[in-house]
Amino acid sequence: MSMIKRGTQVPARWRLLACGLLLMASASLPARADDGIVDVHALPQLEGAVENTSRPDPYRVEYRMPTPESVTSPAVKKLLSAAGWVPYVRPLEEKSTTLNFRKGRQGLSVHFTQALGRPDQSVVYYSTDRIYSNVPFPEGASDIVFDGTRPYLGCIAPSALDATADFYKSQMDAIGWRKLPPETAARWTNSLDETVPNGVRTFFEHADSEATGFYRQKPVMLTLTRRDDGKTNVDIRVAPFALPSELKADDDLAGLPRPNPTKTAKSLGSASSNKREMSAAAMAELPAVLAFYHRELAARGWQEDGSAPLAPGDEVAIKISNTDETGVLRLGRKYDFTMVSLTAQVKESALAARAKAKKEADEKFLGDALGAAKQLIAADEARRKVQAAALSDAPLNALAGSKTPVPLPENAEGVKFEASDGSLEFSSTSSVKALTAFYRASLKPLGWTERPSVINQPNMAMLEFAKGGKSISFTVLQMGPKVRVSAEGTGLKVAAAKPADKPAEMQARSSEPLKPDTESQLPVPTQRSSTSLATTKLPGTETPFRRELEASIPAPLGDVLAFYRTELGKLGWQEKAEGATVSAELAQIDFTSPQGPAVLKLDRAKGETIVNLAQKNPEAATKADIMPKPGQARVMLGNIGPKDASLTINKRTIKIAAGAGGPQSPKGPMLDLAPGTYQYALRMPGRPARTETLTVAAGDAWGLMVGPTGEVLPLQMY
Repeated sequence: MSMIKRGTQVPARWRLLACGLLLMASASLPARADDGIVDVHALPQLEGAVENTSRPDPYRVEYRMPTPESVTSPAVKKLLSAAGWVPYVRPLEEKSTTLNFRKGRQGLSVHFTQALGRPDQSVVYYSTDRIYSNVPFPEGASDIVFDGTRPYLGCIAPSALDATADFYKSQMDAIGWRKLPPETAARWTNSLDETVPNGVRTFFEHADSEATGFYRQKPVMLTLTRRDDGKTNVDIRVAPFALPSELKADDDLAGLPRPNPTKTAKSLGSASSNKREMSAAAMAELPAVLAFYHRELAARGWQEDGSAPLAPGDEVAIKISNTDETGVLRLGRKYDFTMVSLTAQVKESALAARAKAKKEADEKFLGDALGAAKQLIAADEARRKVQAAALSDAPLNALAGSKTPVPLPENAEGVKFEASDGSLEFSSTSSVKALTAFYRASLKPLGWTERPSVINQPNMAMLEFAKGGKSISFTVLQMGPKVRVSAEGTGLKVAAAKPADKPAEMQARSSEPLKPDTESQLPVPTQRSSTSLATTKLPGTETPFRRELEASIPAPLGDVLAFYRTELGKLGWQEKAEGATVSAELAQIDFTSPQGPAVLKLDRAKGETIVNLAQKNPEAATKADIMPKPGQARVMLGNIGPKDASLTINKRTIKIAAGAGGPQSPKGPMLDLAPGTYQYALRMPGRPARTETLTVAAGDAWGLMVGPTGEVLPLQMY
C-alpha cells in the first residue's frame, strides 16, 4: 500500500476516494492504535474522583475532586509518577500551574481548575500531548526541562560522565538517532570536531519516520559535562549550525524590530509612546540575532554608542540612539533561546521640542479658529439684524374666533394649545416688543394683573400674570425670522378648552414646478425671495462640521416639502420617520445623510414658506474637538473683549479671561449641559449685568463669545 508523505497536496477526488475506502475498511477492521497517543481513560485517577462523562472525548478526561487545587495537584503528580510518568517543565514556563509528563514517546498534560462555586473542590483534566522529537531521559534525572517539538532537553543525570555517555549511546540508537556522519554534516558545517571542557559532545540525526512521528528533524547536539558532585549535566538541542544564520524581520512590536522566528514575544507602549519596550525569545544563536539588530537598527536610523553595563543574564548590552531617542539592546542565552530586550526612551530635548511644536500648532489652530469665529459671529449678527428688522412693531389686534383662554394675536401661526397641561405655543412675525404690548393691553381688561419681571430685552421678554389664584407665564423669544411665544400656567387649564382654530390662509401656488439651484451647496429652489448659507469648519480645511441654509420660498409648504424630499433623496439622505411633524403650516423632519445627522424645518410667514436646513458632520466636529458627549450639549466660552468677564449659567459661575479662546490664551472655558433652555448672566467691570437665554439640544455645540462692548454673541458651532 503506497504512503502519501506529509505536506503533499492530494487532489480532491482522491481525498474523497480515500475517505470512502477508509469508511469501508473501518466496518470490518479494528482501528490501528497510535503508539504516540496515550489512552487518557486508562490512566489512574485519585481516590474519590467523579468523572464527567457528559462529553466523551478520546483525547481528554475530566474528573472532579473533593479537595482544593493546592491539595489535588501534588497528589496527582505523585500518583502519575508512581505509574512511571516522568514530570518535567517546558522552557520559559517554569511558573505554569500545568503539569507535564512523559512516558516513552507519549506525552501527557494535566491542568486544574476550581470547581464552579466550590473553592473546596477542584477539577482535573488529563489531555494527550504528542511528542514529535523524542529523546531519552536518564533514570532518576532531576531538574528536567523538556520540549518535544524541537527537541530540547536540559537535566541533571545522577550518574557519572562515562556512565551517562554509555546510556545515551545505547538509548539514542534505540529511538532511531544515528551519529551524524561528516558527509551529511557538510551541508551545514566543515567540522564536527568540537572539544568541550570537562565533557563530551556528539551530533545525531534522525530519519523521517511515520511510525515514531519524526518528520524533517534537524540534527541535534548532545553535550554532557561533568559536575563537581559526581553527577552529569545533560543538554540536547538543535545543532547551532542547523539554525538560520540570517534572520528575517517579523512584525514590529511597539514600533521596535523583532526577529523571526521567536518562541515568545511581548511589548509595552506603542510606536508613538515616550517609552517603549520589546522582549522576545528568538530561536537562533546569539551572533545571528546580533547581526539582525545591527542591520535593522541601522536601517531605521539608529546608531550604536558603545557598550552598556551588563545586567544579570546579559551577554551583550549596547547603547543605541537616534535623533529623538536613546535606548539599550540586551542579548543573553537561556535554554536554547537568545533572549532579546530592547528599550527606547524619548530624549528630554525631543520631548521639549514636541511640546513646543504642539503648542505652536495649537496656537495657530486656535488663532485661525478665532478669525473664523469672528467672521461667523459677524455674519450671524448681520443675519440677526436683518431678521429683527423684518419683524413688525405695529400694534396687534386679537384673532377673531379664537377658543383659547387668552387672546391670540391676529398673525399667530402654528398654534398648539393643550388644555389639560395648561400650555400654549405659537409663532408670529411681529416683534417681541409688539407681542408683549399686545398681551399687556389685552389681558388687563380681562382682570389679569401683571407681576414684575427682570427679563425684558429686545430679543426676549418674560411676562407674569395672576388672577383669582391662577397664573400664566409667557416667554416671548426671537428665533430667527420669527418670534416664538410659549405660555403655561393654571390660567390656561380649562376642562372644556380645545385647541385654537388655525386661521384660514389661501396659499397661491407657483406657476411652475420648483427647480433646484445647481450652484448651491445645499438644495434650494431657484424660485426664492431670499437665501443665506452659513458654514462652520476647521481653519485650513474645506470640510465644514456644520452647514445651515435659510431661505424664503413663495410656494405652498406642501410643494416645498415635496421638493426637499426629492432633492435630498438624490443626495443619499434618508428620512427618519420617528419624531417627524408634518402639517399644512409646519413641518420638521430628521434625516441621516452620508456626512451625518440633519434636520429640515419648514414654516409659513407672509405668504411664503420659510426653510431652515441644517446638516452636521461628526467626523469633522470630532477632529475640531467640539463634539459633545452623548446625550449632552457642549458650550464653549470665549472673550475677545479687553476686560475679564464672568458668566453664570446652570448655577455655575465661570470666569472668562480677556482674550480667552484666542492665541494668547488657547484654552477657553468649556462645559457640557443637559438639553434644555438656560438663563445666563454676564458680568463685566463697570457694566450692568446682562441676562440672556440659551436653548440647547442633545448633540449641539454652541459658542458664547463675549464681544468688545460686553455683549454675548451666541453661535451654534455644531
